[in-house]
Amino acid sequence: MKDLEFEQKRTLSRDEAADQLDALAAALRRGGQAELDLGPGKLTLRIPDELRTEIEVELNDGEIELEIELAWRTGQPERTPDGPGD
Repeated sequence: MKDLEFEQKRTLSRDEAADQLDALAAALRRGGQAELDLGPGKLTLRIPDELRTEIEVELNDGEIELEIELAWRTGQPERTPDGPGD
């Protein structure tokens, strides 16, 4: 079960897409609490010092799809099989 999920799909110009990536890059550089402008609203995330990344490129039916995924722990302790409650 996911604690939170947000998905946004929209068409942007190349410049608008670059601006969105620039804002994300600036938030990553700053770390800490990052506020991302996502069109009608803002999303605030805690950005840690280390992230896991995945880049995926697919070509299907004449369309290229580029996915950039960033993942990190939320700060909640990891459960271990020998931990409390198991």
